[in-house]
Amino acid sequence: MNAQPQKVALVTGASRGIGAAIARRLARDGFAVIVNYAERAGPAEALVREIEQAGGRALAVQADVADSADVRRLFDAAEKSFGGVDVLVNNAGIMRLSSIADTDDASFDRHIAVNLKGTFNALREASRRLRRGGRIINFSSSVVGLLQPTYAVYAATKAGVEAMTGVLAKELRGRDITVNAVAPGPTATDLFLEGKPQEVVDRMAKMAPLERLGQPEDIANTVAFLAGPDAGWVNGQVLRANGGII
Repeated sequence: MNAQPQKVALVTGASRGIGAAIARRLARDGFAVIVNYAERAGPAEALVREIEQAGGRALAVQADVADSADVRRLFDAAEKSFGGVDVLVNNAGIMRLSSIADTDDASFDRHIAVNLKGTFNALREASRRLRRGGRIINFSSSVVGLLQPTYAVYAATKAGVEAMTGVLAKELRGRDITVNAVAPGPTATDLFLEGKPQEVVDRMAKMAPLERLGQPEDIANTVAFLAGPDAGWVNGQVLRANGGII
């Protein structure tokens, strides 16, 4: 009998934080992993070495998800190196907090470019190129439900991601591809912790009934479920991985 070919996962924004935890977990689960990064090659290449030293296969590929040509090149690299893509994890994103009154055009436009159009760019490419039986896992946020002050633009981009998730699940009818989203709550990453006083971090950690911040591994475990065979009947859904905060 011939061995089944190794499945391939492409993780955007995978050089640190939640994205790096996802790449590590999917590699442990047997996937070859494309570690996408936007700017700094060092952390992505270090993660690739870590995965390879543990017996896995990985490749670091630079691409700005906001650039559609970059995203096409990212998928090209995956196909050239590993033969194709079975799982897309749309993790890349930015978060710069400010009230609506204080948000400038540049901040608004960059949130739209990375969080919304970046997700769209990868979804468009995946809808054309993902192999049959694949998985698409987008990243929303539990702030879509919490609707906290200063999160308006960020939450708006993530609400758009949730809408595209449900629509694409229907558009891919007949190809055995599921499309879901994960919506983390407060998670101990640089993206979340940057610029927050310790008392704010402590207060937010107590908001969930489990009384702690999420860890990147908590979110990676959720993604691993959606990427694996046990989630084959979960489609078009938003899974709030937030410790019960909402």
